[in-house]
Amino acid sequence: MSHYPEHLKYSKDHEWVEVAGDRRVRVGITDFAQRQLGDIVFVDVPEVGRDVTAGEVFGTLESVKSVSELYAPVSGRVTAKNPELDSDPDLINSDPYGDGWIIEIETSGTGVPAGLLDAAQYGNLVAAEAE
Repeated sequence: MSHYPEHLKYSKDHEWVEVAGDRRVRVGITDFAQRQLGDIVFVDVPEVGRDVTAGEVFGTLESVKSVSELYAPVSGRVTAKNPELDSDPDLINSDPYGDGWIIEIETSGTGVPAGLLDAAQYGNLVAAEAE
């Protein structure tokens, strides 16, 4: 079973969430998700200032295999998008939990958003899906 960083929270849609500051979270996809997609060649996400709603599609990742939708793990306003992904989308493949982050969202609440999984719960989800 893959290791999932303990300091992150995870959605059932295979996005990770890292608290990046007061009411700000950074979002990316998990190592499991990037391996399922294969080589990512294009990232389409909303511009800074756009609102996203938890559970709804906020963008897409295009890989050599397919196009996959990204689901917002939290509701809020996009405050940053990773500028490196425009020219180097495969950062998501090579460093999904670091330089391959996708967007930052300012949430309406504080702390870790409710309804997300911890690393052990996410590992169990992935194991169940792999069966």
